Formats: sequence, structure tokens, C-alpha cells
Amino acid sequence: MTRRSRWIAGVAATAVVLIAGAGVTAYLAFGGDAPAPVALTTLPSSASSSGGPSDGADGTWTIDDSSGSLADGSSTYAGYRVEEELSGFGANTAVGRTRHVSGSMTVDGTRITALDVTVDMSTLQSDRPQRDEQLRERGLETDRFPTATFRLTEPIDVGTRPKDGQAIELTAVGDLTLHGVTKQVSVPIQAAISGDQIQAVASLDVALADYDIQKPTGFLIVSIADTGTIELHLLFERS
Repeated sequence: MTRRSRWIAGVAATAVVLIAGAGVTAYLAFGGDAPAPVALTTLPSSASSSGGPSDGADGTWTIDDSSGSLADGSSTYAGYRVEEELSGFGANTAVGRTRHVSGSMTVDGTRITALDVTVDMSTLQSDRPQRDEQLRERGLETDRFPTATFRLTEPIDVGTRPKDGQAIELTAVGDLTLHGVTKQVSVPIQAAISGDQIQAVASLDVALADYDIQKPTGFLIVSIADTGTIELHLLFERS
């Protein structure tokens, strides 16, 4: 082999290593095990089994974001879940979450008359910081649209006051603002009251195009689903 041939072969080998390294880096940026979908967790019961708190649930309840961690199902968090396919690695579920959630709920008898939730989208974290950085300027564009909100527009009739620890299913109709776009949505909710704490979880599928969200692109990304899922796990405490 001539000197020139050896030089060409060396350059080619280096290129192969760099390309392989880029592929691994991209996989690390997007791949990983996804946390389980949002679900109600068991809360300690502190009231009589015949009903909820002795003074009822009337009044204002505020979202508590001060306890737990993202890995702990008992904490307040909001986030996204979206399916993607990566070249050479196949299907992957991308999940990002944040505990920076604020808001309140007003209960009047067996009706929920107000519910407001605000999420700091700029603090979303997934299993890879590279993905989070990408979403600052692409996709969710959290630098441009740092907050997402939901505001109830129709009262929710619970029917009868649930027993302590009893899970109930509700539908919240309201305005969802995401990526600077506001649309009316119907959000299925599961909730349970335990003493002076109310737990509520919600999972809502949204079409990215409905909120003007452009799917991120890259040489390793084969496809990203047209629909993503918003997940909420909220703990309310008496104000």
C-alpha cells in the first residue's frame, strides 16, 4: 500500500469512528427507559371510612409542588410523552417532566367551580439533557413559550361526596394553552381525597399540529408521532 493509500484509509477509518460516535451520542440524547404512565398512587387515609374530611371539601385547594421527586409517584408533576423512531435503534418513548406546577381548585359542595393549572415548560427534564436543550428552540420551543396553562370553563359535578381514598372519574372541560395556542379540551381526570389532601391525575392526547408544534428533525430521527400525551399528577392541599 502506498503512502497516499494509507493516508486515505486512515481518513476513512477516522470518519467511520466519528460517524459511529455521533450515532451513539444521538442515541444517548434520545434513547433510554421511559417512566411509567401517570397513575393514582396510594395516599395515607386520615379520615373516617364513611366519608371524606369531617368538614367536607368546600373551599380553595392549592397545588403542592414542594415534596417528593420526579421518580416518586407521590409528587406533583406535569410533562409530556411522545413516541419516536430512531435510525438503527427502533422505537423509543420520550418523556419529560417538571415539578414546577402551580394552581388552585375551588370546591363548592359536590361541584368543582374553578380549576387553574400553570406549568413552567422551561424546566421540563427528560432522561437526556441534550433533548431538553433541543426543545428550548425546537418542537415545544420553551424559550419562546415558557408556560402552559389549563383553565376550567364549565363546573364539574362530582355527584356525591366520595369516601376517603375512593377513586372517582371526572371530565374537566376548559381552555388549554400550549405553545402559544389556546383550544378547548375535555380532560379525563381520576381523583381521590385523603384527609386534607386531594390527588388528581390526567392524561390527554394532543395533536402536535393543532398547537403549531413542528416536529424536531435530525439525521437519526426516522419519525416522531403526530400526537403526544400531556400527563399531570397533582396534589392539592387546603389553602
